[in-house]
Amino acid sequence: MGNPIAMSAANDDLSRSAYDHLWMHFTRMSSYESGPVPTIVRGEGASVYDDRGKRYIDGLSGLFVVNAGHGRRELAETAARQAAELAYFPIWGYAHPKAVELAERLAHYAPGDLNKVFFTTGGGEAVETAWKLAKQYHKLTGNPTKYKVISRAVAYHGTPQGALSITGLPALKAPFEPLVPGARKVPNTNIYRAPLHGDDPVAFGRWAADQIEQQILFEGADTVAAVVLEPVQNAGGCFPPPPGYFQRVREICDRYGVLLVSDEVICAFGRLGTMFACEKFDFVPDMITCAKGMTSGYSPIGACVVSDRIAEPFYRGTTTFLHGYTFGGHPVSAAVGLANLDIFEREGLNRHVLDNEAAFRATLERLRDLPIVGDVRGDGYFYGIELVKDKATKETFSEEEVERVLYGFLSGSLFENGLYCRADDRGDPVVQLAPPLIADQALFDEIESILRGVLTDAWSKL
Repeated sequence: MGNPIAMSAANDDLSRSAYDHLWMHFTRMSSYESGPVPTIVRGEGASVYDDRGKRYIDGLSGLFVVNAGHGRRELAETAARQAAELAYFPIWGYAHPKAVELAERLAHYAPGDLNKVFFTTGGGEAVETAWKLAKQYHKLTGNPTKYKVISRAVAYHGTPQGALSITGLPALKAPFEPLVPGARKVPNTNIYRAPLHGDDPVAFGRWAADQIEQQILFEGADTVAAVVLEPVQNAGGCFPPPPGYFQRVREICDRYGVLLVSDEVICAFGRLGTMFACEKFDFVPDMITCAKGMTSGYSPIGACVVSDRIAEPFYRGTTTFLHGYTFGGHPVSAAVGLANLDIFEREGLNRHVLDNEAAFRATLERLRDLPIVGDVRGDGYFYGIELVKDKATKETFSEEEVERVLYGFLSGSLFENGLYCRADDRGDPVVQLAPPLIADQALFDEIESILRGVLTDAWSKL
């Protein structure tokens, strides 16, 4: 056993150094000026452990990433073997075996004729790729004025300038404006807050999809390049599509010559129980953007999977897609991706999610008896719990209450009680949950128990 006093001092030094030198992402850095920075040092299964040995349920799979769970030694060993053989070579005019094999594997999983894979290093870059590709595609096919993209209110699509423009969260964009021109927004599929058809999901889905058509007509169909939608929208708290929504969107895009991009950075690779989420909702997009769960986070990678029809003009004559990333299709990441997908198939992780998603929902639905819980929504292993002040009127929190209760109490208290998840107010206040795909009923019950205690305490502070 090490000296506890020396270990504590070392942890304190690490925390101080984290504040002094590590600029954490999406973090209010002043929060840690006089307090310790939470430092996670180890993961195993669906749990992570901090530098003091305390266990936490990883209720968010890191960041919707660690789908196969922590501590998969074979993935680490795959990375080491590949690094020893070929640690790096670019795919700028060259190939290496693992990138070829992973591209073929993704094409096999993808629906329809989505057979071309453009690798990136993350999801935001994949979305950036999709917009650039859509613009150039339309130029190559005689429609040079089609450059705009339509996405949904409150949606998050990434932080690069183009992807951030597509994002539908004004507060995230304001510090960096002006952004890339041409990004337009339509209503999302939050039926809990639907002003119309809230009691009729089919009618609501038709209405929400038709707003895309109205926006295309308003902008002029000859100016709209693409529609970018998540199968289940993340920001705002997991909005699933109403019945028939994507079928109607597909019809609209086909009618006006607009490309449909399924942003599956979160939803792909088992999060909803299928390899690609469009399969779950029975539609075929023109492009799929994906990342995160492709390697379960053991090495970074992303991709834009493109239909043969959209790729065709790029495969002729002297045309080049003048776009790329130094680490796109990295040999180590590609090798890890292949090994990760082997685990999916060998252990039946998608089937596991499909077999257990109803139990996960039912366990979270128990929380509806709490006065602070207004809605429980989502799909697969991807859920949001919307918090309200009044269940009857659906009254939401004030800005002061968000700051005091959501950020000042709830986030920290959930973590202190052993549950890492997300308390978020992008849209209305929600708690988001996306555990590793290996999660079972025992873990669901543990998550529900922690949530029940902390949400009960949060209600007393409103």
